Amino acid sequence: MNHKRDGMDRRDFLALGSIAAFGATNPARLPRPPQGTPGKPAGAAPTGSAPADGFSQRSVAELATRMQKGECTARQLTQYYLARIAAMDKAGPAVNAVIELNPEALAIAEAMDAERKAGKVRGPLHGIPILIKDNIDTADKMHTSAGSLALAHSIPTKDAHIVGRLRAAGAVLIGKTNLSEWANYRSTRSSSGWSGRGGQTKNPYVLDRNPCGSSSGTGAAIAADFATIGIGTETDGSIICPSGICGLVGVKPTVGLWSRTGIIPISASQDTAGPMVRSVSDAAALLGALAGTDPRDDATRDSAVQAHPDYARFLDTGGLKGARIGVARNLAGFNPDVDRLLNEAVAAMKAAGAVVVDPANLSTAGKFSEAETIVLDYEFKAGLNAYLASLGANAPVKSLTELIAWNEREKAGEMPFFGQEIFIRANKTGPLSTAKYREARAKCLKLARTDGIDATMTRHRLDAIVQPSNQPAWTTDHHNGDHFSGGDTSFAAVAGYPSITVPMGLARELPVGLSFIGRAWSEGPLLKLAYAFEQATKLRRPPRFLPTVG
Repeated sequence: MNHKRDGMDRRDFLALGSIAAFGATNPARLPRPPQGTPGKPAGAAPTGSAPADGFSQRSVAELATRMQKGECTARQLTQYYLARIAAMDKAGPAVNAVIELNPEALAIAEAMDAERKAGKVRGPLHGIPILIKDNIDTADKMHTSAGSLALAHSIPTKDAHIVGRLRAAGAVLIGKTNLSEWANYRSTRSSSGWSGRGGQTKNPYVLDRNPCGSSSGTGAAIAADFATIGIGTETDGSIICPSGICGLVGVKPTVGLWSRTGIIPISASQDTAGPMVRSVSDAAALLGALAGTDPRDDATRDSAVQAHPDYARFLDTGGLKGARIGVARNLAGFNPDVDRLLNEAVAAMKAAGAVVVDPANLSTAGKFSEAETIVLDYEFKAGLNAYLASLGANAPVKSLTELIAWNEREKAGEMPFFGQEIFIRANKTGPLSTAKYREARAKCLKLARTDGIDATMTRHRLDAIVQPSNQPAWTTDHHNGDHFSGGDTSFAAVAGYPSITVPMGLARELPVGLSFIGRAWSEGPLLKLAYAFEQATKLRRPPRFLPTVG
């Protein structure tokens, strides 16, 4: 869920090697991954042709309307996406975003069609195909591996809470997406979007460029139109950065709006799943369907009160009129093309009636990086040990200590380009009652929340703060790792506050996003602002799968 590095430079990404590494694996020593990984996703795409017209890049509302009118079925829609994955994920441009297909996808779609025919429609997601990140538990015929060969055969005994909500909403789960292995929390250097099980995901806009962050597979897949909607996870940046860099709308909700039960963890205080979609309206449809209290996740205790069952009511094309928007200029200035797009975005918001405070800087930027590293290390060890223990007696590894040893034994396949420095560092931490941890967490909250977002919004009477979401995508480099130069995600992540990224334009064929940040539980007002900006600018362009750019 994390795209950050370590305390020396918190804006560097973690790394994770290339699919070519799998060729170095000794097959006699490693457990055989589920069929089709890496290379071809497990599960088979259907034979025969799927309808190609009228489905491409369509929204939830558009497809729901077509199904309601009888113009298409969930099965036809699912066939379309499965056929597109077969043609473009491992063949053609070979985006390599899907790690596993759901062999039950067509059966689920047919069941949703039967319900619709009988007059039962569960809601806006009924019959809508979705891809989710491979660190989210599904108790079905798919595996949940975090991209690691150590868990390549792992099938949890229970669905993640949000998966249960997806099924109840009638969504068609068609597969899982690749990710940066262990959500980018294994080594201090990496190539984002690589996992031992899934190989390297490409950016569909420019194929030799990186898809960013640990939710890279979801970002690339939804940009490439491999499903209608997707779900990623974030600890710090892994929804916002891959969404921004793949031309998507991404929502990092308030921590606790969605349950984290059944999601392989990094941080109990920062982790959350969230929508990765092609429009703000799709984000609204998904956000409310999965929000709510989960007795197994204490962070959700206020979700039932704070969440809105229908976030679509916030979609207002005039939503920027009279809104006070602050520009965090001190989080820009890292790339001239990004600055140009930011200036154009500010002008567009003014034209739409917003009152822009420029600058409205976040003065504590960079002051809590070391404290965040301490918090993540402590919480990662505690959370991962609890998750691995929950897999039962047959789990191949039952603790972080055992996982470190497994990786060392199987390093030819798991560690061909980078090690496990973060694993080793985190494993040396003590319990969460340790004073060092508690002091670091208190410092994070003070600097990111109280003296950061809260203070800036209060001082300038703001409805939201905006900043660039990402730099233009860098060339994927398995020797030197990521080349991250800008785009801050830490304030909202560390504070546990919501942020939404919306396409801000292309910098030489490479997407850049604009992030709207607010206080806790302000998803609705932020959606209103983001939707108004999206509709006023209409800056998203579908990818062209270019091999490279100068």
